[in-house]
Parts: sequence; structure tokens; C-alpha cells
Amino acid sequence: MKKVIASEIAPEAIGPYSQAVELNGFLYVSGQLPIDRATGVFVPGGVKEQTEQVLKNISYILKEAGYSFDDVLKSTVYLADIADFATMNEVYGSFFTKPYPARVAYAVSALPKSALVEIDVIAAKQK
Repeated sequence: MKKVIASEIAPEAIGPYSQAVELNGFLYVSGQLPIDRATGVFVPGGVKEQTEQVLKNISYILKEAGYSFDDVLKSTVYLADIADFATMNEVYGSFFTKPYPARVAYAVSALPKSALVEIDVIAAKQK
């Protein structure tokens, strides 16, 4: 049976979706934007600051469900500008350790609320 995960620290979903859903030992975390829950708006700064906030939001959701970044199997990164890849990658690398999860990164024409970056992850409990 699927279980909806909702962290009170991470921003609420801005549409008809859940922050995350767990099923059969897998956690599917929806794409996270750089929203600071305390203010309800994007963190100030550029892609570096936005990537940090997105990954913090993901960490809050992972923790709520009893997971960590070590449990992440795959991530998908969406960038408004592929020229920001190196900066995003540097911040991303500070949140993960080896062995790194699989990852794909795309440049997209636009992101919700004009974000510079959005990331979603899939995690699984390791036995």
C-alpha cells in the first residue's frame, strides 16, 4: 500500500501532488523547487543558492520518511540554463558521497515559478 510522505519542514506541494510517495521499499520524491518554507519564496541568489535549497528540501523529505542521501538510487536535475551545470554539479556533489546515485540532467525551456533548478529523486531502503 502506498504511503504519502509530508515533511513540515519542506515546502508544501504547489499543485495536486505529494512531496513523496513510498511503496514497496522505494521512495519517490517529487521535483523540489528552491522554496524556503519559512518565507514561502525562493531563496535569494543564483543557481548555487537555489541548488542548495532544493537539496535541503529533498533532505527534509528523505529524513521524514526515514531515508538519507545514501539511499538515493537516481536523481533527475532540470536546469533552466545548461550553462549552470558546473555550478549545480559542485553543490550537488557536496550532498552525495560515493557510490553516487545514477543521474540525468536536462536543460528545459522553463521551470515552475521561473526557478533555475528543480530536482527529483528515487530512493530505496538498503538491506
